[in-house]
Amino acid sequence: MGRDWIHAALASQSRFLIDLRVGPRTLEMAAQLVASVAMVCFGCGTFGRLLLLIDNHLPYPNAILQVLGVIRHRRRKRGRGRIKYPDLKAPPGLWVGVVEKVRTATGKLLRVRTRALFGPKRSMVRLIKRLKLGKQINTAHIERLNGTLRTQQQARLGRRTRNLSRRGIALQRSLWLWRDLYNWIHPHHSLEGRTPAMVLGLASAPWTMQQYVREAVHVSDLMRQIWAEERDTWLTSALGVRKRAKHLPTS
Repeated sequence: MGRDWIHAALASQSRFLIDLRVGPRTLEMAAQLVASVAMVCFGCGTFGRLLLLIDNHLPYPNAILQVLGVIRHRRRKRGRGRIKYPDLKAPPGLWVGVVEKVRTATGKLLRVRTRALFGPKRSMVRLIKRLKLGKQINTAHIERLNGTLRTQQQARLGRRTRNLSRRGIALQRSLWLWRDLYNWIHPHHSLEGRTPAMVLGLASAPWTMQQYVREAVHVSDLMRQIWAEERDTWLTSALGVRKRAKHLPTS
């Protein structure tokens, strides 16, 4: 697909695939991915504890602050000087760990470094161990998902193949179908034969193809429009809401 990439958001503990979309590696696409996570985790509008494990993709910090950030009022240390305008900061309860792969100019992997973007690193490591997601900050589960998607179950994404998608919409719809099969139908060995939907209590048993066709997992165009409007509210940062112009009465 040329310059387009596959962007995925995965709930590591349940293996539930939250979002899977095709697009360029831009700030807008990263913000949409973070907004999908926010809609699932904080749809009621309240903010709790959230641990995000990401790679060193440059737009991620700004995208996270755009979607989840709160206003920080900065003050001058002395009475004189420029007025410090407010900016965005991470809200309490948001922990973000980064996995950075150091490579040579030819792409050879030298080492892997981990760091905390928001929140205390030691507390992140303790939480990861308690959730049995590893012993250190990692992105192993999403990388395993990418390997399964690319090498085993989506021939469209294979390298050096003739099964490429000529149109982005065809690839996107194929990935959406695979996402539903992954979440509702395919049992996972790491989940003791359960599906991600069963782990979250959304299903009592792995679905059959007939159940998948009959059940209301397929949303209408109206519901997609409602979700798009909700995503737009998440994509508007706290500063954007504050700077929004007020409509004056005309009469």
